[in-house]
This record gives sequence, structure tokens and C-alpha cells, in this order.
Amino acid sequence: MDEAGLIRDAQKGDVTAYNRLVLHFQEQVYNVAYRIMGEPQSAEDAAQEAFISAYKALNSFRGGNFKAWLLRIVTNACYDELRRRKRRPQSSLDEMTDDNESLAFLRSPDEGPEGAQQRMELVRAVEDCLQSLPDDQRVTAVLCDIEGYDYNEIAGITSVSLGTVKSRMNRARRKLRDCLQGIRELLPMAYRLEGET
Repeated sequence: MDEAGLIRDAQKGDVTAYNRLVLHFQEQVYNVAYRIMGEPQSAEDAAQEAFISAYKALNSFRGGNFKAWLLRIVTNACYDELRRRKRRPQSSLDEMTDDNESLAFLRSPDEGPEGAQQRMELVRAVEDCLQSLPDDQRVTAVLCDIEGYDYNEIAGITSVSLGTVKSRMNRARRKLRDCLQGIRELLPMAYRLEGET
């Protein structure tokens, strides 16, 4: 894919070129939104809002890392929605489904029904721990530990200093570790702290 060419064409008004960019980045954008929002519908809404906002602001993109620019937009869309929720809380949440590919590294091709149930309990517990983090720490943890961005990229995506990213990551990991201690019986042996059984 000629990303730079598609961006140039999209900036000139070529909707087909922009649609190709959307198709290329939609999974990454949705995954970041899902990890931040914690629900499929909210993640879809945030991703859609991000792509609309990116299209409107496309002429302000002056080169560099397009993916980081796009992820900054989706992160901001998620922050906006989280702020709206705090002003008017919602009473229902969507349940996770087996369709969700999150934490696929925990899945074993040999697992039976009991193993699948335990895995889903673990996935729910990890998601609950992730959702219990403050918004800024959750965003940082999602971008680093789930999406695999380095601290410098996260600083660019979230528009904060490198020191702030490191601080948020440190706090997030501590809180996640403490939260996961409550479900250690669900954790595979390889993920338990030394000395635990």
C-alpha cells in the first residue's frame, strides 16, 4: 500500500483513497478504542467518530506517522466519550462475547469446554482490572502493553511528555498487578508471581 500516495489523494478529495486508508487502519483503531472504552458498541462509535474527524482534519496532516496521528484522534474521541459518561452515567454495559479476539495469546487449541470457560473468566477479570484504571492510565496501558507502542510513540499519540507516559505506565502496571492478585487462581502458571501456586 502506498500510504503517502493515498494520503495525498485523500487530501485532494479522493474519497476512494481515504476509504482505502480506513480499511487499512480500521482494525488497529477499533482495537485501541475497544481497550479504552471496554465495550464493543462504544468502541465502534469512537472509531467511527475518529475516522470522520480525521477526514475533516486531513488537510492539517503535514506528514510524519499517519497511524500515530490517527490513533491520537481516536484516543481523543475516547476521552471525549468518557468525559460525557462521567457527566451522565449509563446503567448498562455490553457483555464480552466469544467473537472478541482479545487476549488470544491465552487461548489453547487443545482446551476443552472447561478450559474455554476458565479462559473466558480470566479474560473478563483482566478486562475488569483494565477498566478499573483511571482513564489516562488505561489509555497508556492499552497503547503500550496491548498495542505494543513504545513510550515515545505513546507520548506522541497522547500529546503528553515522555516522563508522564512512564509515570502513568508505572502506576497502571502496579494497579493491574494488585488487581490481578485477586484472581491469581485463574492465571496460567506462567503468569503467576514467583512463589505462588
